[in-house]
Amino acid sequence: MRVLIRLLVLVACATPFFTQSLHGQADERTIYATVVDKSDAPVSGLSASEFIVREDNVTREVLRVSPATEPLQIAVLIDNSEAIEPYVLDMRNALRAFFTQMAGKHEIALIGFGERPTVLVDYTRDTARLEKGLGLIFGRPGSGTYLLEAIIEAGTALGRRKAARPHIVVVTAHGPEFSERHHDNVLEQLRESGAVLHSFVLTKPGGRRTDRSDQELDMSLAEGTKMTGGRRDDLLTGMALPDRLQALSHELANQYQITYARSRTLLPPKTIEVSAKRPGVTVRARRWP
Repeated sequence: MRVLIRLLVLVACATPFFTQSLHGQADERTIYATVVDKSDAPVSGLSASEFIVREDNVTREVLRVSPATEPLQIAVLIDNSEAIEPYVLDMRNALRAFFTQMAGKHEIALIGFGERPTVLVDYTRDTARLEKGLGLIFGRPGSGTYLLEAIIEAGTALGRRKAARPHIVVVTAHGPEFSERHHDNVLEQLRESGAVLHSFVLTKPGGRRTDRSDQELDMSLAEGTKMTGGRRDDLLTGMALPDRLQALSHELANQYQITYARSRTLLPPKTIEVSAKRPGVTVRARRWP
């Protein structure tokens, strides 16, 4: 009888330690997500119970959800090749409004990629400096773009800055691409830097991109925006650009910070998927852990 009592006491003492060990074997992970409705407007007010996070198709426990408040670091990549000349005024107006909405709270850099990637305005919260940089945007006669090089360089710089919420915003026309880069190079840099890619492409009706470098660019923008949880907009007119950039600014101002539990394992997951239980909404988030 005494032996049985001693065993029960030992089990009772060990149980709290065992439970604590199980909880200790889980790490917290954070991911940022954008939720929009059918009209592409940001959706706010979602709780932790309304989000679903899966890693390699395994559902994880969502611990906390809150508005994302970490400052953004945004590399705005601007096409200043010959192809952008018809859209320069629309582009300047759209960016001026975007800077007004985003600057002051977040750091923004303005980078041109006609002829070669060139920093026009380095990272700053000063709206006046950014607006002054708009005067440096014009179509360079006879030039093409080096957009893939610019994305890789911007991602590398954001990685060195250890940005908490890094974003790359691309505004480009339907001109020739001269970068000698494979789309896998671009995707790998986006994976390493953690940057979210957004693309706004001004296209002409019936335009076709048949060169290998152009196809690599198209695949980079398509896969890059999809895998990082960014926007992808193809525009038929420059007049649509202000509204689309305004929509992006609203999304960035209304992102969620989602904290979930991941079991400690030797191998990290390969994919992550974030969705919402609320009907009629779309969640955009990184698909790479």
